[in-house]
Amino acid sequence: MTTPDATAELPPSGRLAAPAQNVEFVVVTGMSGAGRSTVGKVLEDMGWYVVDNLPPALLLSLVDLAGRAARRGMRPRRIAAIVDVRAREFSQSLTEAISELTGRGWQPNVVFLDATDEALVRRFESVRRPHPLQGDGRLLDGIQAERGHLADLRSTASIVIDTSGLNVHQLAGKVTPMFSAGERRARLAVVSFGFKYGVPLDADFVFDMRFLPNPFWVPDLRALSGLDAPVSEFVRSQPGADEFVDRVVDLMETVAAGYEREGRRYVTLAVGCTGGKHRSVAIAEVLGERLAGDRFATFVVHRDLGRE
Repeated sequence: MTTPDATAELPPSGRLAAPAQNVEFVVVTGMSGAGRSTVGKVLEDMGWYVVDNLPPALLLSLVDLAGRAARRGMRPRRIAAIVDVRAREFSQSLTEAISELTGRGWQPNVVFLDATDEALVRRFESVRRPHPLQGDGRLLDGIQAERGHLADLRSTASIVIDTSGLNVHQLAGKVTPMFSAGERRARLAVVSFGFKYGVPLDADFVFDMRFLPNPFWVPDLRALSGLDAPVSEFVRSQPGADEFVDRVVDLMETVAAGYEREGRRYVTLAVGCTGGKHRSVAIAEVLGERLAGDRFATFVVHRDLGRE
């Protein structure tokens, strides 16, 4: 990934190039240890021009250069900037830079990567590195300080991705369809999960499948998962299962129309059961199939499958 030149000249105020057509611009940020570098590598592999550890003040320069190049018919047209807490006055200056870009007609998508405190502590301990804001305190002190520092930015992000239960391959699998080239529909992630592992932090909608009988208590089904036909058939044959799916599909059709009007591009629908192995997996698969169409580019992620 490209490293920025911190001495680059910022475009004079009022002279930022007008937005160019077909230029996509993404800012990747979020909690330290939540997977920013992984997302950057995924985007780079997909042909994006990725700039790592970019100071927020240089966002304007980067977008200006990209816009001018695009109007001359040059690449790159898909730009991603990775910005982290190490930048001085990170939250304030990044918010201001994004606000200025928006005011001048650009529409940057801000991707915020998050994870639970427990997951972040585990990751930092596994690599034996201190947190950037830890100072003389505990690792958890640094994580909590950063979380408070970024709270406002998280609340205004275009998309929040919870990486708590994802390994690098699962995260890559979730990010790839979100930024695939040529896709103009809203991208809908249907995520199955287990409540005992926690609700996904990035969920826009959460549905609880524990109103259905648990296949875990059926000896012949216990070792199988919701991906297996016997479990799927068992779950869908229960009273209320198909009616539930129909209601969610109707709801999401209504929501999709509103998202289209508002220009929102990313939605996460989470379906949970006790362990994330049987009921939620089976229903997520059905919803993923039913919701794929003109409104949504749908993909399914089974966050906790195989975790038990």
